[in-house]
Amino acid sequence: MKPLGNVERISGIAFGFMASKALFSALHIGVFDQLAEGPKTVGELAEATGATEHALETLLTGLVSLELVQPTSDGKAYKNAEDTNTFLVSTSRHYYGDYLRYQIDQQMYPFMDNLGHAIKGDTDKIEFDTYETWMADKEQAEIFSRSQHGGSLGPGAVVAKSWDLSDARTLLDVGGGTGAFSIMMCKRYPELKATVLDFPNVVALAEEYIAEADMSDRIDVIGGNGLTSQWPAERDVVLMSYLFSGVPADGLETLVKNTWAALKPGGRVIIHDFMVDDDRTGPPLAAMWALQHMVFTPRAASLTPGRVMELLKAQGFGDMEEKPLIPGLTRVVSAVKPQA
Repeated sequence: MKPLGNVERISGIAFGFMASKALFSALHIGVFDQLAEGPKTVGELAEATGATEHALETLLTGLVSLELVQPTSDGKAYKNAEDTNTFLVSTSRHYYGDYLRYQIDQQMYPFMDNLGHAIKGDTDKIEFDTYETWMADKEQAEIFSRSQHGGSLGPGAVVAKSWDLSDARTLLDVGGGTGAFSIMMCKRYPELKATVLDFPNVVALAEEYIAEADMSDRIDVIGGNGLTSQWPAERDVVLMSYLFSGVPADGLETLVKNTWAALKPGGRVIIHDFMVDDDRTGPPLAAMWALQHMVFTPRAASLTPGRVMELLKAQGFGDMEEKPLIPGLTRVVSAVKPQA
């Protein structure tokens, strides 16, 4: 008899939402923070988190199966896995749990109900069918931006050291959100000054984070839309992080042309985004992010490094290179505007 196939693999995909909800729920009630203090029994955790014991036991069983927590050697208590302590405990410098429990759980997760409408082009049934309409809602903009900030500081630091920008004096951060990338780049390069261009509700929050970083004298903001607003000119560097994936495909050429106009000769463009391999076989996380972006931008492109570099080459950019940034998820493409 011919084998039926790997039904467990298909079920794992279909039931994947259960695992993500287990993770989000544990973050919301503080399971990982409590276990970071030391192993705890179900009863101790229930008292600390306000959960019922029987429900918490079921949740913990799920978290063990996902290798997020582990039973102690005597089987009487639970402790965090090593990477859980690194990334999901709020006191860790690598923590990004707020990004997961606010932006991913409260925004991305429910909005994915609209994916079918987006695929069919039935955007009338989608409340927020573009990032601009989404960020025009002050509450939604605040949830998205505040949760994104912490998750962008690390990648911002990596981008800052990926190229030698010690001779650069001016940076334009288009779609720069709360200014996380600009903050990290200005920290690395003391002579650099930056401008963050993003939607008005977003840059209002950016000003807060910039002030907290004591960089109000080096980073300013412009409220606007990267596709339609006037960009400042004579810049040494133009940075676009997560912007190419958030605009319609026919807007990519506009972004490249605006970049060319904004850069000085010899200036560098840096594009950081979710990108799949040029053969479009993966990686899975990057592919799934492109899919969810369709909800907010139904005409968005699924990006590859090759496609981005083709756009830059057609405009006249040279000295192009690409590098991975967040493993399996994002890449960086950079190019230089030739000297006149």
